[in-house]
Amino acid sequence: VQLQASGGGLVQPGGSLRLSCAASGFSLDDYAIGWFRQAPGKEREAVSCISSTAGTYYADSVKGRFTISRDNAKGTVYLQMNTLKPEDTAVYYCAAASANPSSNYAPVQKTSYDYWGQGTLVTVSS
Repeated sequence: VQLQASGGGLVQPGGSLRLSCAASGFSLDDYAIGWFRQAPGKEREAVSCISSTAGTYYADSVKGRFTISRDNAKGTVYLQMNTLKPEDTAVYYCAAASANPSSNYAPVQKTSYDYWGQGTLVTVSS
């Protein structure tokens, strides 16, 4: 089981990035996927999560700016990030939590996730 996060980079405030989380070695249908981030000196926090049936969760800090989606056929989950702010700067990780394929629940606790990708750095700065 592997998760590969990509799409990070340097962007100016107000800009956009799209992160991708590519899964290999397992069927994405059986997993909820979460995007987490960790800024220097801070705890890793849930940003957005998506259930097996595409139910979604967004942290208050990103609601209306970020959109999570999944393409099970491609084995990929996306995080579209718009109107980026300097406080969005962090390493972003994707993670997979085993789930019932018919579940609409997307866990937000780190401990619910079984597999983690390596992280991709997002820097928002002028």
